[in-house]
Amino acid sequence: MNEQPTTEFQFILPKGLVDAEGKIHRQGMMRLATARDEIFVQKDRIFQNDPAYGVLVMLSRVITSLGELSSVTPDLLENLFTLDLAYLREFYSRINQQGSASILVKCPRCNSDFNVELELAGESQATP
Repeated sequence: MNEQPTTEFQFILPKGLVDAEGKIHRQGMMRLATARDEIFVQKDRIFQNDPAYGVLVMLSRVITSLGELSSVTPDLLENLFTLDLAYLREFYSRINQQGSASILVKCPRCNSDFNVELELAGESQATP
């Protein structure tokens, strides 16, 4: 039986995106990026004028849900706290470079290998 690869990953923002009504959105899902996403970013008019904006365009394409928001747009992501933006960039990099948010580690006592789910900064379940 072939196991389907994971293509979506759950995350929790360190601070959370505050919407226009003041509601904080922290939990979300991010999917793996595709070649189509890369091409879309390269063709984006704003990105062509300001390449730094590309990260917001890409994140808006791969974040499939964020709290109760109906959609995630680059304009909306402009309101992220810098800590949350750094977190999302790192999370994006990990899942797209390694295909998961876990790493293989070795037990120092028994020398066995096992996977540990990475907990990036901000993933604690504590209420802000």
